[in-house]
Amino acid sequence: MYFSELMYFLTIIMAIVCMIASWRVSSVFKKYSRIRGMSGYTGGQAAMEILRRNGITDVTVEPVFGELTDNYDPVHRVVHLSESVYGSDSVAAVGVAAHECGHVLQHYQGFVPLKVRTAFFPAASIGSKLGIPLAFLGLFFSIGPLIDIGIWVFSLAVLFQLITLPVEFDASRRALVMIQDYGFLGAEEADGSKKVLKAAAMTYVAAAATAVVQLLRLMALRGRRN
Repeated sequence: MYFSELMYFLTIIMAIVCMIASWRVSSVFKKYSRIRGMSGYTGGQAAMEILRRNGITDVTVEPVFGELTDNYDPVHRVVHLSESVYGSDSVAAVGVAAHECGHVLQHYQGFVPLKVRTAFFPAASIGSKLGIPLAFLGLFFSIGPLIDIGIWVFSLAVLFQLITLPVEFDASRRALVMIQDYGFLGAEEADGSKKVLKAAAMTYVAAAATAVVQLLRLMALRGRRN
């Protein structure tokens, strides 16, 4: 009983942590969006230059609606940069653009964690949507096998979150090396980009920790039912 209640309170705490992490990345991004990079490269130009220097010719760079909606689509070979990144020459924009190109390099160099995450994505997508509802339906109607199915399905989503961490950390590491080696930012400016990317990374850490706590809570509820 005590462990189940502890997991309940931890779930609430982690939800708050996720909100704080989200606020933090938005705040840091806005701060460094007001600082221009010395080279004058926009996020879009920096991304295209990174691809050119690495001999990648079949990936395009396109603007996408929204803020912090940046991503790399390995299926269609497109780096999507949000409006506040694509046309901005800020320290934040260049850092985010380089991070997404870091994912491109991971893809083309066969980075193992990225391969594993890509393979897990379909199952993880189902697990994140159905895992918890199935488990709670099983608890509500006292159907043990349904609870177990929900827990196992949600476990795939949790595993996906954990695999995402080394993928994101490595992309940021690559980004920080490239923005200095390619002359996009000076040392002090690169420090600003590092803070933006670090804040973004914390959102993934918070999400992974929340998923783990939710899984432990489901397991505790299953145990209490038994």
